[in-house]
Amino acid sequence: MNTVSFMSANNNKFLYILCICLAMIFSFILGTKYDQYRIGERISIDFNRNNKVNKVLNLIRKNYVDSVNVDSMENMAIGEILTHLDPHSVYLPPSQAKKQSESLEGNFEGIGIEYYLLSDTILVTSVRQSGPSEKAGLQKGDKIIAVNGELLTGKGLLAFNLVNKLKGKKGSEVKVSVIRNGNKKPYQFSIVRDQIMVSSIDAAYMINKETAYIKISKFDIKTEEDFTNKLLYLEEKGMKNLILDLRGNGGGYLSAATSLADHFLKDKDLIVYTQGLHEPKTEYRATEGGLFEKGKLAILIDEQSASASEIVAGAIQDLDRGVIIGRRSFGKGLVQEQFSFEDGSAMNLTVARYFTPSGRSIQKSYAKGNKAYYNSLYKDDEENFYIDSIKRNNISSHIFKTVSGRVIYDGSGITPDYVISVDTSHLTAFYKKINNQNLLLEFTYRFLAQAPLSEQYKTAEQFYNNYAVSDQDFSRLLAFLKDKNIQASPEEIKKSGMRLRNEIKSLLARFHFKEEGFYRTVNGTDSMLTKALDVLTKN
Repeated sequence: MNTVSFMSANNNKFLYILCICLAMIFSFILGTKYDQYRIGERISIDFNRNNKVNKVLNLIRKNYVDSVNVDSMENMAIGEILTHLDPHSVYLPPSQAKKQSESLEGNFEGIGIEYYLLSDTILVTSVRQSGPSEKAGLQKGDKIIAVNGELLTGKGLLAFNLVNKLKGKKGSEVKVSVIRNGNKKPYQFSIVRDQIMVSSIDAAYMINKETAYIKISKFDIKTEEDFTNKLLYLEEKGMKNLILDLRGNGGGYLSAATSLADHFLKDKDLIVYTQGLHEPKTEYRATEGGLFEKGKLAILIDEQSASASEIVAGAIQDLDRGVIIGRRSFGKGLVQEQFSFEDGSAMNLTVARYFTPSGRSIQKSYAKGNKAYYNSLYKDDEENFYIDSIKRNNISSHIFKTVSGRVIYDGSGITPDYVISVDTSHLTAFYKKINNQNLLLEFTYRFLAQAPLSEQYKTAEQFYNNYAVSDQDFSRLLAFLKDKNIQASPEEIKKSGMRLRNEIKSLLARFHFKEEGFYRTVNGTDSMLTKALDVLTKN
């Protein structure tokens, strides 16, 4: 990205940052956007140094009885200012700003593995094809016991410490010691770190001869490109219907959402528009040549589908282009622009609201504060799960209509056309204890994942069609849990047993066949996907 350098005098960085925040709060927004990505420039401007907050910090620095970290107090001041705006205007320290940037840019620098912390070792669960670790000789199932000669025991296994040890600048070297196939003598590998590209497309495959499934985890800078490639691949396989899974997708770049929606809509169809007090109304419309303008479309959403996900779902619903299935989405209708500072930190500032083609704003209320705003995501009541509760709970006071005249509502997210309530049939105290302690993953990786698969399970499709957790392995699970002081009554086993077996199968599928294997297996018992298949078949 092209940036304009942010200039400041020595020891006055806080004054500049604080003034920027104050200026933005009063809507004197400076700088421009980077193309469509809603990323603000670093800005250069001379502010008056005679500022009360800066004077207080200088007095503390020169006169306070004890030593204090004034820089951290500067950050606290910025954070406190932003808490009085909205839940999505936030200050990001350098480490968080870098992490967010890596996530949305779809890449980071590292060694290209996925792993699980298994007791006193690191179990490698996936090695990226053609990545640094594969080139060095690392394999799935290897157990990393040391990094650069330092044994990974005790505190060394803490996730953030491990990430810091394995990640690093492109071209730098890291040495790992590995136990393989039970051999006592460790293997030694030198791995040269590189740029690791991460796709936002988790899975893309044909469910049947005519219907394809695509799972998108976020909207980053490469989402549209990756989606296009997958769409072309599935069309070659005979795709006529598409199920697009946006569940758990918290959003990302506005441009990624509009580019994706463009594939489904006709030329000049309105996708979304944005507007703010200091942001003129900007319309985003579809262009010619969308790759899937005529096929049948179903979109899956839930309470964690937010922002860019809601833009896509809202456009498809308003224009009657497809059906929305699942549970009401999160309800984030605000657009942020990121402003970066010279120390690597950044500020995400809300600059506009977005509106669906019918004119709906789906932003839910944050009048009760940020904590209540985010806690509403986990409310286990009918408000989150049933379509008629919108009227009963007065979530919306405005009625809108789709292009065909169907009634829809604004406020508090996108309500699906077909609402599928949360499945609680398997929930027992026994199941909750296992889930809360993440014991199913530990059991699967410790006792089952590293055993070789037989010939009948050599592909993800074969595994899904043929594999079942044996009674013997389920008994091993119960014995493992008993050692963890978790026991179940016969009634609890009857109620939760099949769910536990299915989850073990899905975890094994991920280990052996990555994300496609996982989603093939999970989707086999997914009520939302079953409904989508039924609707697409009948319509």
